[in-house]
Amino acid sequence: MITVTDLTKRYARTTAVDHISFEVAKGQIVGFLGPNGAGKTTTMRMLTCFFPPSAGTATVAGFDIFTQPLEVRKHIGYLPESPPLYLEMETVEYLRFVGRLKGLAGAELEKRVTFVCDRCAIGDVKKKLMGKLSKGYRQRVGLAQAIIHNPDVLILDEPTSGLDPRQINETRDLIRSLAGDHTIILSTHILPEVEQTCEQVIIINKGKLAATDSVHNLQARARGAETMLLEVAARVGELDTPLVLERLEKLPGVSRVLEKERRGDTSAVFEIESDKGRLVRGDLARAVVNAGWDLNEMRPAAMSLEEIFLQLTGSNAEAASPATPESAA
Repeated sequence: MITVTDLTKRYARTTAVDHISFEVAKGQIVGFLGPNGAGKTTTMRMLTCFFPPSAGTATVAGFDIFTQPLEVRKHIGYLPESPPLYLEMETVEYLRFVGRLKGLAGAELEKRVTFVCDRCAIGDVKKKLMGKLSKGYRQRVGLAQAIIHNPDVLILDEPTSGLDPRQINETRDLIRSLAGDHTIILSTHILPEVEQTCEQVIIINKGKLAATDSVHNLQARARGAETMLLEVAARVGELDTPLVLERLEKLPGVSRVLEKERRGDTSAVFEIESDKGRLVRGDLARAVVNAGWDLNEMRPAAMSLEEIFLQLTGSNAEAASPATPESAA
């Protein structure tokens, strides 16, 4: 649905986006991540034909952003960080206005207005001036205008920025409900939101592509060595955690053992990291059972997306090369 090839944007001596390439399949929700100034917003604006690239190309819904920009715009819905609302207009009046701009008319326009009001749960504010709406409702109206013409692709830039926790959950649920019908690129700084919402992640840093993969695959690649979480319990009396640590550390292939959580006097959770390429699950299970303890749980320990993000972008991510206002994200 979206194919980006060596996309580049330069401003004088600054390269905001530097030869990035990625693909997004139909119906996917993709998280687009990067530190401030990494080039996320610049990339989004090139995909929406707001900025022309300096080099490279991209196709959206099968149309080239260079040679067919009007067709691209017909097939995308765009929600910038600040929703493009006319605050002196009523919600339904604004949606009709946007619908007409996007080629809708007559019964089809009214049908789509009714649909997006229902889908985005804004039916109870249809007759209200948008200047009197809460931040959460303004975001919903912004989403409604983005999908009113039923586009193939949605590009959402920080759609939950400034919302309270309840509004974030509501907006997140709404975005998830749009997947399948629409291909969605979602830019956000809320990393748990990406883990809960997105199937694929694209990470850029200083204008360059740092990674593109599923969250699960990124976790596996970033961790490198296998890391397991074990809950060990004493069968009788108090668990001797120093002895558990000592026994597990002596196993061949185990590089590190850490007590993560103590659960009362009788059990504890340990994190065990193995040497790269070594599988030690069987040895761990046998060691625990043969020592006379109960193995209550054993599971892989996944890196959080935040850890992966920091690992890929580096500790100096916020000190990225100077960016123009357009490239700040």
